[in-house]
Amino acid sequence: MSDHPGPNPQNGSRPAIKSPRAALEPESAPPPPPASRHARNQWVVIGNLIITVLLVGLVGGMAAFLYARQAFVAAGPLQQDRAVFIERGSTAEAIAQTLERNGVINSALLFSAAVQLYGVRGDLKWGEYLFPRAASTAEALAIVLDGKPIEYRVTIPEGLTSEQIVGRLRDNDVLTGDIARIPREGSLLPDTYRFTRGTTRQQMIDQMTQFQTRLLQQIWARRSQDLPLRTPEELVILASIVEKETGKAEERPRVAGVFVNRLNRRMRLQSDPTIIYGIVGGRGALGRPILQSEIQRLTPYNTYQIDGLPPTPIANPGRAAMEAVANPVRHRDLFFVADGTGGHVFAETLEQHNRNVANWRRIERERAEQGGTPAATADTPATPAGTPPRATR
Repeated sequence: MSDHPGPNPQNGSRPAIKSPRAALEPESAPPPPPASRHARNQWVVIGNLIITVLLVGLVGGMAAFLYARQAFVAAGPLQQDRAVFIERGSTAEAIAQTLERNGVINSALLFSAAVQLYGVRGDLKWGEYLFPRAASTAEALAIVLDGKPIEYRVTIPEGLTSEQIVGRLRDNDVLTGDIARIPREGSLLPDTYRFTRGTTRQQMIDQMTQFQTRLLQQIWARRSQDLPLRTPEELVILASIVEKETGKAEERPRVAGVFVNRLNRRMRLQSDPTIIYGIVGGRGALGRPILQSEIQRLTPYNTYQIDGLPPTPIANPGRAAMEAVANPVRHRDLFFVADGTGGHVFAETLEQHNRNVANWRRIERERAEQGGTPAATADTPATPAGTPPRATR
């Protein structure tokens, strides 16, 4: 009996008979289903592309941000502390270039980007700053933002003339510019002044003048009301003489009292520093002992030859000397002379004073014999007979 099915009696068809070769060939795959309208939409393709680009950009941006952040806080190239001056009016980009050029930071671009990111473009300050060794870009930016530049100091000692003070300022190589004219004698306040690079010499003069004017007003308001001084300017004149007569702070009120007593008695002040100023003016120092002939020389400042006060101060007195004149010690002394220890000995009468002078001359002789230098500046011999008594030395 045959295993092959016979003809279908219902439809009368016969099964298709294939050749051996055709039987071995695979049947063809069915055709793919037609693409949907959504898949064929070009905006979907573009959207996918955009998402891909955004993802790649986000990843890349995050990587760049992390790198920049690391570079921003990383140690900088400075091998040692360095001072860098940022000029007034510099833009953020100019500041960045200055820092890179001076080896403070590695990248001016990174510094500028940080300024933009933090929104501090208008907060950067000019001046000279000290950047520490290995300072990061972040630290450099913080220094410029804090605006605490390097401070310098100039000390003006009490008793210098205005010409001498101007000379000191001109010798200072941090200050800039020149001074148009020598200020009035006594118009500058001796003190220690702080300033930053870029400050002009004229600005320093203006500051000293302002401080002196303000201080003088305060001292004049606190003065003793019975002083033989009519104006604040006269107080400065007498204070300048006191300043030049003694360097001991505790002596100033007593020395001031001597001169006040002499003014009240209409005695000449007879102060040696006024002789010197009448000879050398603003140069300040004579550089040698005063000659007897110079005591007799008439100048507007020689208080051995003129009555009352000289026409202007002979130096710029400090606060202590002005305070001493405004409120001098009350006593009856009319004379004083060096005592050999850097101070002075005082006397009420000419007889006492002459004894003190004789003692001082003895000290001078002994030091000269020993090859030493007298403690006080030598000037003239003791008061000879028949001449007016001297207030000092």
